[in-house]
Amino acid sequence: MARKAVDQELSRFRIMEVARNLFATKGYREVSMRCIGQELGYSHGSLYYHFKDKAELFCALVAQDYILLNKLLSDVLTEAPEQGMTRLEMIMLKFIRFGLEYPNHYEIMFLIADADLKKYSEPEQRLLYERFSSLVWEASGRTCDKANNYAYYLFLSMHGFVTHHVHGTIPYDQIELTAREHVKFLCRGLS
Repeated sequence: MARKAVDQELSRFRIMEVARNLFATKGYREVSMRCIGQELGYSHGSLYYHFKDKAELFCALVAQDYILLNKLLSDVLTEAPEQGMTRLEMIMLKFIRFGLEYPNHYEIMFLIADADLKKYSEPEQRLLYERFSSLVWEASGRTCDKANNYAYYLFLSMHGFVTHHVHGTIPYDQIELTAREHVKFLCRGLS
């Protein structure tokens, strides 16, 4: 029997995009390779050419999402600071923007409650947090211990802001002013 015609060639990228959306909306345990294949219009067997199993696919998503977030944060270090904003404020704002513009990415990276799945994201979360902590240390001029405390509080607050808004219907550009005020308020606590 001939394979059903599909609109696009099956690629690793397409599989990951569909899987990310399904994992974020239905939950990891509710999504099977068969479900992903059906969503793509392919048999689930064709997915195994790209990924040996669902866990490897999930792990690839987490790694890809952290690479994207790290790149966005690194870009801030090479950009000229916006007038009236410090680099730390820009980094924090970039983190918030990422969470709100990529809600499915953020869901998979930070909001999955499944203990078995957290093991895939914890090493990446730790590296991201250590990097953020060092930026707070540099920006605040505090000792390393105090900077780590400040970084932890800032990170929790940014995460809370994103979590509060991530599933809303308001686009980032309509929340941006509130996000900027939130970041300014948090950084005033460093002084």
